[in-house]
Amino acid sequence: MAEYKLELKGICKSFPGVKALDNVELHLRPGSVHALMGENGAGKSTLMKCLFGLYHMDAGEIYLDGEKIEIENPDQAMKKYGIAMVHQELQPVLARSVAENFFIGRYPVKKYGPIKIIDHKTMNSECKKWLNEIGLDFDPKEMLGNLSVGQMQSVEIAKAVSMNAKVVIFDEPTSSLSDNEVETLFRMMNDLRDKGVSMVYISHKMDEIKRIADDITVMRDGTYIGTWKAEELTTDEIIAKMVGRELTNIYPERSNTPGEVVMEVKDYTSIHKKSFKNASFNLKKGEILGFGGLVGAQRTELMEAIFGIRNIVSGEVYINGKKVKIKNPKEAMDAGIGLITEDRRGNGIFGCLSVKDNVGVSIYNKNLKYGFILNHKKINEIVTSSIEKLSIKTPSMKQHIANLSGGNQQKVIVSRWLATDPEVLIMDEPTRGIDVGAKHEIYEIMNQLAAEGKAIIMVSSEMPELIGMSDRIYVMCDGKITGEISDKNEMTQENIMKYATMFN
Repeated sequence: MAEYKLELKGICKSFPGVKALDNVELHLRPGSVHALMGENGAGKSTLMKCLFGLYHMDAGEIYLDGEKIEIENPDQAMKKYGIAMVHQELQPVLARSVAENFFIGRYPVKKYGPIKIIDHKTMNSECKKWLNEIGLDFDPKEMLGNLSVGQMQSVEIAKAVSMNAKVVIFDEPTSSLSDNEVETLFRMMNDLRDKGVSMVYISHKMDEIKRIADDITVMRDGTYIGTWKAEELTTDEIIAKMVGRELTNIYPERSNTPGEVVMEVKDYTSIHKKSFKNASFNLKKGEILGFGGLVGAQRTELMEAIFGIRNIVSGEVYINGKKVKIKNPKEAMDAGIGLITEDRRGNGIFGCLSVKDNVGVSIYNKNLKYGFILNHKKINEIVTSSIEKLSIKTPSMKQHIANLSGGNQQKVIVSRWLATDPEVLIMDEPTRGIDVGAKHEIYEIMNQLAAEGKAIIMVSSEMPELIGMSDRIYVMCDGKITGEISDKNEMTQENIMKYATMFN
């Protein structure tokens, strides 16, 4: 038996203007969970996409059970070599059943002469069997769109198991999961490990890595740094290896001083009965105001309503003491409000456009010559200044934003809103899915904006982040604001959880 289930040696991959992977290696032991770590842009996902056949590597070798293999495409990776990948960005067909999503591309069929039809009975029974195999009790006929993100992800894992996967790649699997769903995922992973399945686990969450990983490989700037047993490294040591420097304090020193109230929200109530209701709060100039709560607390929905994306039945917004009318995002922007959405890829970036267009889209109408021709010189100056000010890592402003790391994509979105010079910036899960180094940079940007007098609302599901970055914290539960914490000494995880579980 080979020492390693899977080996990647000397992997190289380049894109226009960027060398994404430079002589990278990975050694995965049988029946183990191997954490692949590094900052955004380190090359982790690119390496896994080369392994899965989504990208063709420029150089390097892949060995499975000691034998050299060549992977041309994902279908071959799964069916021939038993390599499966659970992607960070799921692409489910929501209007189809669990079983139909489970067997997509490989439906069991019945033959009636030259005619083939899908065998729904076999499909449903087989799906049920494999769901039970990993301890899930879903109805195969249930529409996938009725499930949570975590449950959809579980279906993907069951699909991998059904194809007798020898190696399963998890790319940021918990970025959108609740605590209970994370526990379910870890249970399934432990069961797979007991059955001899090897797993690659990409995550930025240190507490998860320490819980689930057997080995850790660290990458930095597309290069291989080293591999260690997970038990041998402390969290601080992992961070130092990832970023190439020691982050003595993830949450930087604060220099802002909150001033007078800049925005007041009164009795905001959603048109939907099960959403937010009677929400009232205020935001001060130069303040970072945290919003905490559990999944389903309706924080995002409230923020989207304030920005004019969702409808309300009652409620008022005042900016600098003046009542403003907000029925759509344009009116919110005219009132001086910006929103960085929770779903960066889904409704944040324009993936097919350049960095310039992603920043400039918010100011094109304000930078015209003769009323209808874009003033590219002025726009280029603004974008160049944003790239320098926020230290956005990109070969040029013409680079497609989809080719940037998650952290740099987030900086581009921040730049887009800063170009409009908003008085209030709402940041919904601003560091979700980005590494600890990029988080630190985002925090520095937030602190700088607050020190300049900008008012920031930060929605976060990470309690250390709420505590470390907020001047005050509002907590929501079941659509209601259940508590306000303004005393730093009272900002504890226990107090936040108390308000976050205060159901009526």
